[in-house]
Amino acid sequence: MNYQCTLMNPRTSRPVCEEVQIAKTFLGRLVGLLGRQELRHGQGLWIRPSNGIHTMFMRFPIDVVAFDRHGTVVKTIQNLRPWRIAGVPLKTRSVLELPAGHLSRNPITIGEQAWPTYA
Repeated sequence: MNYQCTLMNPRTSRPVCEEVQIAKTFLGRLVGLLGRQELRHGQGLWIRPSNGIHTMFMRFPIDVVAFDRHGTVVKTIQNLRPWRIAGVPLKTRSVLELPAGHLSRNPITIGEQAWPTYA
């Protein structure tokens, strides 16, 4: 089962992403965004746990935020095109996949944190 939340940046008190699905089951992490045509503005997929990212078999580019176990951003990647493998730091414990261009409109930087809020 996938859960849904909003990821908030406590420094700015603004959402990093408003409509986040959490893939925390084996099947949810395995499937990820495969089969989707797009991610709409404001949507994201938070893969927990995850220590890597790839866009194999995907149909569209994405922005990526990698978090450590404390919810601190350790890397961001903008416009990761399909059929790529992205390197992330060894301390990565989860990744947030966002529509390409999201990070340019809603920046979050290395060292900042994001916390989930549930409706």
